[in-house]
Amino acid sequence: MDVATFASHRRSVATEAGEIAYTEFGDGPVALFVHGLGTNGVLWRHVIEQLRDTSRCIAIDLPVHGGTPARADLTVPALAEVVADLCAALGLGPVDLVANDTGGAVAQIFAARHPGSLRTLTLTNCDTEGNLPPAEFVPLVKAAAHGEVAELFAGLANDPAAWRTSPLGEGYEHPDRIPDEVWRSYFTPATLERARDFERMLAGLDSADLAAVHGQLSALEVPTLLVWGTGYPPFGISWAYQLRDLIPGVRELIEVDGAKLFFPEERPEDLVPHLRRHWAR
Repeated sequence: MDVATFASHRRSVATEAGEIAYTEFGDGPVALFVHGLGTNGVLWRHVIEQLRDTSRCIAIDLPVHGGTPARADLTVPALAEVVADLCAALGLGPVDLVANDTGGAVAQIFAARHPGSLRTLTLTNCDTEGNLPPAEFVPLVKAAAHGEVAELFAGLANDPAAWRTSPLGEGYEHPDRIPDEVWRSYFTPATLERARDFERMLAGLDSADLAAVHGQLSALEVPTLLVWGTGYPPFGISWAYQLRDLIPGVRELIEVDGAKLFFPEERPEDLVPHLRRHWAR
């Protein structure tokens, strides 16, 4: 599915806390997809294209991404409540929650706080307790906390030639194969205001947020699937095994050989069959 087709289905819903953009395809039990920092719902377009025959697929745009504006609170727990707000606003019953990257941390907190809202949980490469943020990104987070990265972000967003070699590009096996329209969706609007909001979100990453829900996750019986690329060191496979040992609901851990962070976009065929089996539809 191309970006234009995906974006043509983007909608927005009003909540007491603000507008939330989402994109929807298909009918059936609800599958809710959560992206991480720097991407948006577009990340899931190929997965959704293959699953909309059996599921009502909804991809949220988290604040400062896609069509959702910034909020005062951009911490990971606050983003989990944005997911809860979307579920409430759309009247969604239990959902099959699927998440990637920092969206996985959001999903873990959402699951800990709202286990009754889940039918199943699927996590791909993402932040985990003890790895939020990954060590490789700690210097960037500290710089963001000192207000030192917004102008750099804005400059990068306004330089298409640098998109594929940016930190976001490192999340792909083959960034050169990702269409320009995708990069444009992720990096624009390239304003200093948006860069400052993104900097604020980055600065808000706090390892204590996942530690705070350790107890709830250690009691989470929701059927959980882990599908983990082995080719992205910041979210190495050892973190997937840590999740497996933490969450009693984990039914299966699938290793995707050589896949990097954004393999759901690059290699949907390495995720979709596992989701179908996990959902049993």
